[in-house]
Amino acid sequence: MDGLKISHKVNKEAQGNYYPIDFPVPSGVEKVTVSYTYKRLASGAGRTESSTNIIDLGLEDAGGRFLGWSGSARRSVCVGEFESTNGYLTTEIVPGNWKIIVGAYKIESRGVTVHYAIEFTPKSARWFFGDLHLHSDASDGQHGIGKLAFMAKKKGLDFIAVSNHNNYAENLCLPHFPGLTLIPAVEWTHYLGHMNFFGLEVPFRNSFIANSKEQMLQLVNDAKEDGAIVSVNHPKCNFCPYLWNEDTCFDMIEVWNGPMRQVNTRAIRWWTQLMAGGRKIPIVGGSDFHRDFRYWRMGIPVTAVFAKSQSAEDILDAVSKGRGYITSSVNGVKLELQCLGKSFGDTVALGEGAQLEFRAHNTSLGMKLKLVTGGGTTLLTYDRHGRSLSGSIAIARRGFAYIMVTQKVFGRENICAISNPIYFE
Repeated sequence: MDGLKISHKVNKEAQGNYYPIDFPVPSGVEKVTVSYTYKRLASGAGRTESSTNIIDLGLEDAGGRFLGWSGSARRSVCVGEFESTNGYLTTEIVPGNWKIIVGAYKIESRGVTVHYAIEFTPKSARWFFGDLHLHSDASDGQHGIGKLAFMAKKKGLDFIAVSNHNNYAENLCLPHFPGLTLIPAVEWTHYLGHMNFFGLEVPFRNSFIANSKEQMLQLVNDAKEDGAIVSVNHPKCNFCPYLWNEDTCFDMIEVWNGPMRQVNTRAIRWWTQLMAGGRKIPIVGGSDFHRDFRYWRMGIPVTAVFAKSQSAEDILDAVSKGRGYITSSVNGVKLELQCLGKSFGDTVALGEGAQLEFRAHNTSLGMKLKLVTGGGTTLLTYDRHGRSLSGSIAIARRGFAYIMVTQKVFGRENICAISNPIYFE
C-alpha cells in the first residue's frame, strides 16, 4: 500500500466536538505521515466568526494509544520508529486500524470538506552515514552530548557514538534526537592502547583497570560476552598507539581517525597485512572530535553502512560485518563493490566468471581508483561518466579485495575513500 487519500465532510453540527476517522496501516511500515487541507475561509466570505473553518488534528494507533496532538498548528505530521513530528511519540509502527482524531473547532454553516493524504514509509535496508568516535564534556571534550547531537544533525549524520575515556555514565541517559541514532559506546583508554566498546550501556563488569595482558583479555572478552563490539582505535598513532602484543581480541580496526594522514595509512597497511595472514576483519572510521577550532572535525571521516534500519542494533550489526566503507565526509566519495551478487563484507566462492564490479560516485578530476588484494595494489582501469568512475576486473585467486579512491594533495597521494573488502574462497 503506497498511501491513502480520504475526503471527509465535517458538518456544522460537529462544531466543538472531537471524533475519530479510521484508516488502515499495513505491516512493514517505518513511518506514517498524515497531511490535510481544507478551506480555512469560506468562499466569498469576509473574515467573520461564522465563515472561518478551523480543524484540529491528532492520531491514535491500532491499539488505541494516543500518539500526539498538533491542533491546527501543522498541516502535516509524522509518527515513526526513529523520528516523529514534535509533540508526537516516536515509536514502532503497529499495523492495524489507526485513527485520525478530528477536532471540529470552528465550522462554517455549510460545513467543510477536509482532504487527508496518508503516506507510508516502508522499512527497507539503506545507507546510513555516521561518526563512530566523538568525545563530550563528560571526559575531555568541549561540548555536552546534546550539543554534539545537534551538530551531528546539522551536518547530515544519521548516527553517532560518543565514546568517552573509560566513562560510560552518559550511556545511561542518552537523549533522543529525531532522525539521529545515538549508539552507546566507551573508549577503553589504556597506556598501551585504546579500544572502542560499542553497544553496551555498561561495558565493564567492574572497572576499566587492567595491569597485564591477561587482565586486558579478560576485560575485553567479558565485554564481548555481554554483547559489545570492539574496535581498536588509531592503532598506529604517534602518541597513543596500540602496543599490546595481541591482535585477535578486537572485532574491528579504526583505520581512519580524524584527518587522513600517515598514521592512518600505516593503520591501513597493518589491516591489509592481517587480512593477508587470513583474518577477516572490518574497518571503521571516526573523527575523534574533542573541541572546536582544531584539526579534528566532527564527521571527518564518516563510516557509511548499509543497514536494515536506523536502530543502533541494526547499524552495529552491519558495521561489525563490514557492510560499507569509509569516506571523507557525508558529501564525500561514495563506493560500490560487487561480485556475483555479493558486496562489502561478504565471502564469494570462486569460480569461472568471478568479475569484481566497482563504482565510485561523487568523484572529481584527478582522483584515481585502486584495487588492493593480497598480491598488492593495482591502479584500476575505469570508465568515467560525469562524476562517477566504474569498471570491472576478473578475480581468480582466494583472499580479499577492496578498493580505495586517492587524489594528490600538495604532492602527496591522499586517500579519499576506502571500502571494506569482499573475501574470496
